[in-house]
Amino acid sequence: MKVIVVALSVLTLSACSTYMPQRYSISADNNVALKAIDAGNINVGAFTGPAKFDSNCRAAGPIAPPDNMSFEAYIQKALADELKVAGKFDDKTPKVTLTGVVEQIAFSSSRGLTGGSWDIGLRVHSSNGKSTYVAEHYEFNSGFIADTACKQTAEAYYPAVQNLIGKLVKAQEFQTLVTP
Repeated sequence: MKVIVVALSVLTLSACSTYMPQRYSISADNNVALKAIDAGNINVGAFTGPAKFDSNCRAAGPIAPPDNMSFEAYIQKALADELKVAGKFDDKTPKVTLTGVVEQIAFSSSRGLTGGSWDIGLRVHSSNGKSTYVAEHYEFNSGFIADTACKQTAEAYYPAVQNLIGKLVKAQEFQTLVTP
């Protein structure tokens, strides 16, 4: 019996964790940029992800967005949330619908020795036939210990996505995407 208890304890202590970024919340700068555009009634359609993406962080466990979302769904929801708060979103009678392809997503929890980074490349298509590409390279301090580094890497996804959305909505091409 004692052997079973020890074995179960070892298994429990060595089990992998799943590291999650926080839920997305809007950026004040993105909100100001969106309110400045001369367009509205914008819907956000499906976003797809890259064919290959490894979400495992060291040997500690995977990184996964909250609420059982995929990484591309997190970005899709982030853009929709930004548009909603800015008063530009409309999924009932949209003038344009934006869809996206996350062409690149990768992270490092060990850039240098204690640094990390996220690289995200997003192509956004409009129902008006226009498209644009934005990319974000986001660096952060991760840590030396795997558990800490993976936690920091997961937490860094949120500001990386905020920056990505900021680059999109502040790009000159964005106005052409949202104009019917």
